[in-house]
Amino acid sequence: MTTTTPKPQSDSPALAPSYKWWVVFMLWFICFFNYADRQAISSVFPALQKEFGFTATQLGQIGSAFGYVYGACAILAGYVGDRVARRHLILGGCLFWSLITVATAWCGKAWQFVTVRALEGLGETFYFPASMSLVSDYHSPKTRSRAMSFHQSSVYAGTVLGSWVAAILAQHYNWRYGFYLFGGAGFVLAIVLYRFLVEPPRGASEQVVAASEPPVSFWVAVGDVVRRPTAWVLMLAFVLANFVATIFLTWTPKFLMDKFDFKMATAGLSGAAFIHLASAFAVPLAGMLADKLAQRFVGGRILVQAGGLLLGATFVFFVGSTTSVAVLLASMVAFGLCKGCYDAGIFASLYDVVPPRSRATAAGLMNTVGWGLGSFGPFLTGWYTDNGPHGSPLENMSHFIAYSGSAYVIGGVLLLIGGLFLVRRDYAGNLARSKPPAQ
Repeated sequence: MTTTTPKPQSDSPALAPSYKWWVVFMLWFICFFNYADRQAISSVFPALQKEFGFTATQLGQIGSAFGYVYGACAILAGYVGDRVARRHLILGGCLFWSLITVATAWCGKAWQFVTVRALEGLGETFYFPASMSLVSDYHSPKTRSRAMSFHQSSVYAGTVLGSWVAAILAQHYNWRYGFYLFGGAGFVLAIVLYRFLVEPPRGASEQVVAASEPPVSFWVAVGDVVRRPTAWVLMLAFVLANFVATIFLTWTPKFLMDKFDFKMATAGLSGAAFIHLASAFAVPLAGMLADKLAQRFVGGRILVQAGGLLLGATFVFFVGSTTSVAVLLASMVAFGLCKGCYDAGIFASLYDVVPPRSRATAAGLMNTVGWGLGSFGPFLTGWYTDNGPHGSPLENMSHFIAYSGSAYVIGGVLLLIGGLFLVRRDYAGNLARSKPPAQ
């Protein structure tokens, strides 16, 4: 019996070879609003504090609420993503979180902000497991890091523009306008893309006839992940990297206003742009490097990530400790470049050791661990700002940000262990599982 490469199942005409890149292009815009919607709240923290009198601890709770629910529900989202059409999870999730973004503008109490942020986390948690699994079925390991790193650039664009636009509208008009803008635009985008996004068969890019196999059980899917030590290393490193990332996403605009006297719009732009534009520049280059190294030796993707964390730790320290604006901005750019090197391989490295049948579950479990634990960062920063032993709340915040770089060091060491000593065996096991049936 002859086995052929599966074709994407659709009522549309046969898809052109370039369509796999159009998929990434469409997902880029969805992910853009995913991050613009989640980031807009942090840039208006000063406006919320002024209007409602929130403490740093309350703002930290608002900042962390998204991550708690996002992480807690991600494993369920991943499991669902391995069993139902991913286009519906991606686009339906976009419709839901866009409506919640609009509802944020109607809030006036701390518990209401916590609630909408939690609901936004619920809507957005379905996106990455479904989208990364879908991309992996259009892109084989030869182009996977490049595809995922290009997609990752939307994270930075959404973070920068979400923060900046929301801050401008808050400074000159009203903080609520940004949520109306981003929520409404995301809703329209999801409706339009229902016409163009096509669901591929699972395993298509690697010639695995996964579409003909029944979906595996939840525990089998989880077992595909947890039986591989490399996956544990990647998830633990993701916790530590996310701990730092959520602190910067949540607190940088306010930190710049309080310590360096930036205006709200400038802080909203600078707090995101210097880091995330640098990441956007680095991530496609790191993706290409990771693809090339992965073809030469197993673990190449992971070692690129390890280098990003280990080098980036120094610049995290400088951001928190410096009193010079020039050193601050240079350190933010350097940190962003290192962050891009790590981000380029988050899911591509994981998919090197996980079979196609369980990849959405793997991404969901990754987000559950990484966001569920890493999202304590904003709350702990707020608590330490209010209760730390240093001379003032600002000194407490500076100290906490500076020494959060130690999480990067630990994560980088874990990745070195995984890339040098663990991944070869796990990769070989995944390759055996992913081979087409015997002729």
